[in-house]
Amino acid sequence: MGVSSDRTFLGISALLFAGSAAVTGAWGASMAAMGGMTMPGEWTMSMTWMRMPGQTWVGAAASFLGMWVVMMVAMMLPSLVPMLSRYREAVRSNGEPPPLGQLTALVGAGYFFVWTVLGLAAFPLGVALATLEMGLPALARAVPLAIGAVVLIAGALQFTAWKAHHLACCRELPNCGYALPADRVTAWRHGLRLGLHCAYCCGGLMAILLVIGVMDLRAMAVVAATITVERLAPAGERVARAVGVVVVAAGFLLIVRAAGRG
Repeated sequence: MGVSSDRTFLGISALLFAGSAAVTGAWGASMAAMGGMTMPGEWTMSMTWMRMPGQTWVGAAASFLGMWVVMMVAMMLPSLVPMLSRYREAVRSNGEPPPLGQLTALVGAGYFFVWTVLGLAAFPLGVALATLEMGLPALARAVPLAIGAVVLIAGALQFTAWKAHHLACCRELPNCGYALPADRVTAWRHGLRLGLHCAYCCGGLMAILLVIGVMDLRAMAVVAATITVERLAPAGERVARAVGVVVVAAGFLLIVRAAGRG
């Protein structure tokens, strides 16, 4: 029974990943075909933060949130599946056979609820910044320098105890110090905790994605691969620090290039 349940769980996870990756790829290709707006400072603003002709802001926000949630499923599911597997083992160890399918779904829902809330916050912030940049050429010219600074800070975060703590909670501990009785409320709360640990852990990497281009398929693939390797590699903390070295170097290069243009 347990083997059959685990196979079903892995099969559903694989289908979710394949479907979300396909939809994300189609959306990303569509956004790339639309191009962007050339801005002062020799950079291009993504159309992600724009309304399409005839579209309301509510419609634009709903479209962004839909893209964001599907993108998060595609990016985070490879690293979430091991966490869900550890959760399933933890609740199995309580003795009485739990309704694992329902509980696993609730953990996943809680996890992606956290990312949905972050998407709700990201859209108005992105729109506000885009509006300011379009209205203030001096601010637009400073964007390449600001992007370099964001990348540099994100790289520095890879070396912090904050990063190490939340990465450990994502990698090693089935409950990160919390009891895991097999009930729906605990499953939902556990999903929320996992989502928060994950958001804290990869917040710097996600910030890079947001400033480089949230629907840039290449950037998305690199960030998703980095997050997955940090979670699954045998020496995740060393991987995180190695990533930090690369990201800090990239941040310095972006700052130097932006300063040279200025």
